[in-house]
Amino acid sequence: MNKPYIEFRKQRDFSSILTDTFGFIRNEFKPFIRSIFNIAGPAIVVFMLSLAAYNYIAGDLFNLTRFNEPSLNSTNIFVTISVVIIYFVSAMVAYILTASTVLFYIKSYVDHKGNVNAAEIKTNVLKSFWSFFGLSFLKGITLVIAMMLCFVPVLYAMVPMAIVFSIYVFEPKRSTSDAFSESFKLANADFWTAFGVFIILGIIYYILLMVISIPSVIYALVSTGIFSGEIDPANLNSFSADPVVIILNVFNTFFQFLLNTILMVAGAVIYFHLHEKVNFTGTYDRISEIGKSED
Repeated sequence: MNKPYIEFRKQRDFSSILTDTFGFIRNEFKPFIRSIFNIAGPAIVVFMLSLAAYNYIAGDLFNLTRFNEPSLNSTNIFVTISVVIIYFVSAMVAYILTASTVLFYIKSYVDHKGNVNAAEIKTNVLKSFWSFFGLSFLKGITLVIAMMLCFVPVLYAMVPMAIVFSIYVFEPKRSTSDAFSESFKLANADFWTAFGVFIILGIIYYILLMVISIPSVIYALVSTGIFSGEIDPANLNSFSADPVVIILNVFNTFFQFLLNTILMVAGAVIYFHLHEKVNFTGTYDRISEIGKSED
């Protein structure tokens, strides 16, 4: 059975943005997830492994019962620093590869009317890695500065920073700096609709994270004695280095990472909505296609 094609290049209202975001993920779920794992999978695996090692080392460092031991943790300082560096680098690489895969998947979907070209996606992702890195740096700096200024600037910056990657991908003639500056202009076309969508998605995202974290919370209550009312300080000191806790934390982070793709897809849908509201590119293309079919 043929999957329904979702037209990205059109204006939408609030509910349509949400409907098409989840509709696209539902319709394309298997090839969509497959593309993410094929391209970003190795980086995600390294990220998860380094996260486990980082949690173990951090838990060992903050184990107060071992504070006076000559060997504060089970590794030397070189290994500790190496794990921390690998953790942060792999997290950044995994994020960049995942974000670019999501957007180039949508670009291939739009360009080929629903027929996705996996080889084309991988080529574009690898070719644009450093551009995405630069945009990620600008995005991070912008959000940090906005948070330092006040709460309101963060809320304003949230929308343009959510569509900045989409501008770079779907408008290939723009440089990274052009995409960054254009994101603020484009966000003003229908700011409150986009803002409202991200608030609702943020609430859904938070609820799903709470549900996913339930096993970790239950295990923490049981293993530390809080659930039974018999708290053992030794258990609290060694809790963060518990292998079960580390595994649960890795799984939580992994699913959190996957949930981020919902926000990435929503960013693309919102980008097309804002772009059509300003430029009507998709509308003109559909009109020209009607004219060709009548000829």
